[in-house]
Amino acid sequence: MNRIFQPEDTALVLIDHQVGTMQLIKNIDLDVVKRNTLALAKTAKILNMPVVLTSSQEENVQGLLLSELQEIVPDAFATRVKRAGIVNAWTDPNFKESVAATGRKNLIMAGVTTSVCLVFPAIDAVHEGYNVQAVMDASGSPSDLAEEMSRRRMEKAGVVLTATDTIMAELAQDWSTSDGQQIIQVMFQNVLPSIH
Repeated sequence: MNRIFQPEDTALVLIDHQVGTMQLIKNIDLDVVKRNTLALAKTAKILNMPVVLTSSQEENVQGLLLSELQEIVPDAFATRVKRAGIVNAWTDPNFKESVAATGRKNLIMAGVTTSVCLVFPAIDAVHEGYNVQAVMDASGSPSDLAEEMSRRRMEKAGVVLTATDTIMAELAQDWSTSDGQQIIQVMFQNVLPSIH
């Protein structure tokens, strides 16, 4: 996959960014993951990109999706795919149909956790002909080892690993445009303050 992702051929897919599940992240600061996840959603909104949200067992310990997502992308939040417990979201027919319905072959994916929620659907999507960029700082794992193994597995399968600011810049393409100016504001407000 050499081609730059463009807003008109790309969809954002956020997997299981739930208040309970996020507590499992130990390899990266939780606030960084949250800020970056919301920055991705804001970028997609600015660029009118389709957003697919999914959650697993919201009524259990996993909890609800981040409430800020409802404010930023209300339509995607309202139509989120609520999985009954299927680990690999890609094997849930409703999720797969929601992704296909975007009509986009380029997918920006982030998931909590990298080692469970993200690794399997990212790899399966690539195997089915999608181009996937996995956003590593909007995802996380319970340990450094779990994160490293998942990253290796995804890269070996053809998933491109990226970071929030990188994919935001790739989508913006030109800071001097109206969209570019909005995106760089989101970057400075959400992404850059979280870097220590």
